[in-house]
Amino acid sequence: MITIALAAAISAAPAGLLAHRQLRRRANARALRIDTPNGISEAGFVTIGGIEQWIEIRGEDLANPVLLELHGGPGASNTYFANRTRPWERHFTIVRWDMRGAGKTFGRGAQGEMSFDQLVADALEVTRYARERLRQDKVVLLANSFGSVLGLRLARNHPELYSAYVGADQNITGGERDDNAFCAVVRRLRDDGKHSAAAKLEDMGPDATRWTAEQWGLHAKLATSSDPMLTQVLKKLIMPSMWFSPQHRLRDLKAGADGMKSSERIGVETVDFDAWRDGTRFELPFFIFQGEHDSLMPAARARRYFDDIQAPHKEFALIRDANHFAACWQPEQFLELLLTRVRPMVTRTAMSA
Repeated sequence: MITIALAAAISAAPAGLLAHRQLRRRANARALRIDTPNGISEAGFVTIGGIEQWIEIRGEDLANPVLLELHGGPGASNTYFANRTRPWERHFTIVRWDMRGAGKTFGRGAQGEMSFDQLVADALEVTRYARERLRQDKVVLLANSFGSVLGLRLARNHPELYSAYVGADQNITGGERDDNAFCAVVRRLRDDGKHSAAAKLEDMGPDATRWTAEQWGLHAKLATSSDPMLTQVLKKLIMPSMWFSPQHRLRDLKAGADGMKSSERIGVETVDFDAWRDGTRFELPFFIFQGEHDSLMPAARARRYFDDIQAPHKEFALIRDANHFAACWQPEQFLELLLTRVRPMVTRTAMSA
């Protein structure tokens, strides 16, 4: 849906709309300025995994804890949402990275190997880069949606690198199969009279491990478009954030949309990841903050996985009035959770180290 909507907007935008876009982008650029004495605002390409990958680092005080974000998708960069999460930068230094297949990294050129294992290796390299660049022994791993699949493996296997794990829109694959979310999509399509689309999903079946990349992409599109709340998130959050981002030119937006389409092959690969089989013991503080109305990854399933987690400290919280994309849809609520639950734990751990 994002790919189609962006392509249409870019190709059909009249001059007046483009002028309005420029005005909004300039205003957003002013809001993003960081001029505090100990702040940081830098962005550029860094060689990660043998290719140039885009990394942004922003924060008002380098003494603050570092949050390394792993974005969703796959291929859905978080750099578009910098203005939405600007208040976070008063309390944390935010590291945002366009994975291979995403955003400006995809627009840079050849992507090399596109696989789940390669993204895990890249994420480790980005983690080490952030620690060295910011002179931090450990960073908070903030993993969103698809990125939370990578995040679980990173946090479980490398607790020496991370002070805490925070999963948002936490994806839980594997374990006992749960077809409820899939069946809910089919019901919504039937209720809306979209019988052909519903039949396509029924022909695919609910077992995602048997889908092709194209079928995975079709399910993602229909799951989003059939949910009124997610449609509002697309219209009111995602599209405006991308369109008015001061850091993204039109060609960046096109590259980002193309990257999302190209990355579907990794999306279908991750359905074989079994969160339970991979391990439920973590040697670091563990948090899941889930949208209470998340229809792509229902909170009840995330909670079932959370209940099986063994960790020195763990907490689960619902984000009110939120579906998927909860952190950016409700950035104030999410920041409150970071400040009241995560930051004290990270600060306490750092002081005792």
